[in-house]
Amino acid sequence: MSSRLQKRVTHFLIIALSLMALTVIGANAAQLREAAGEGSWVSPETIAQRSRNTRDLWRDVYEMMPEIPLENQYVNAETGERDEENTLISRLIRYHIFVKARPRPFRLDWKLTLADYLGAYERMVRDTYPGASVLTENPLEGDQAAIAALSRQQRDRLVHVLTSLFNPNYLALLEEQANRELAEQGEDETVDEMSLEGEERRQRQVPRLPQSGDVELLLP
Repeated sequence: MSSRLQKRVTHFLIIALSLMALTVIGANAAQLREAAGEGSWVSPETIAQRSRNTRDLWRDVYEMMPEIPLENQYVNAETGERDEENTLISRLIRYHIFVKARPRPFRLDWKLTLADYLGAYERMVRDTYPGASVLTENPLEGDQAAIAALSRQQRDRLVHVLTSLFNPNYLALLEEQANRELAEQGEDETVDEMSLEGEERRQRQVPRLPQSGDVELLLP
C-alpha cells in the first residue's frame, strides 16, 4: 500500500470515528437535557464531568450503549440478594483502574483492557477480578464471554465512549488530528500533481526514437 493511500485510509478512519463519537455524545446530551428539564444544549465536557464518582460512570456507558448486557444477575455473598449495581461495565472500569492501574484518558489503554477480556493481551486473574470477593459466583468467565459476544464495531464504540467520559478533550483531539490529516493529504496531492506535470514536460522534450518506416517519410 502506497504512503498516499495509507494516509487517505487513516484520514477516513479518523473522520468516521469522530462522527461516531459525536453521535454518541449528542444522543446522550439529548437524554441529559430531557432528564434535567433544560432547554439549553449540553456540551460534551458537561457530559464527561456528569458522573464525578468513578463508581457511577458505568451508568453513563449504559445510557449511551444500552445494547451492552448488564450481567448483574450475581448474588451478593453478604446480603444474599441480587447485586443489581454490580454490572459488567462497572467491573470493567474497576478492573482497568484499580486492578491494572492503567491511565483513564487514553483510547489505547482501554483497547488493551478489552484485549485482556478477549484473551489477546494480559492474563486476567480470577482472585483479583472485581466482584470475586463480594459475589457468590466469580463473574470473570461470564464477563469475558459477554465482551467476546460484542461485535468489533460495538467494542470499538465502547472504547470511544469510555475515553470520551474520562477525557473531555478527546473529541477535540480527534478533530485536530483529522484536520492535520486533511492538510497533509492536500500537500501530497499538490506534490503529486507537480511531479506529474514535470514528467509530462520531460516526455515532450525527449526526441522520439526512429521507428520502422520513418525513412519513407523522406521520399519525394
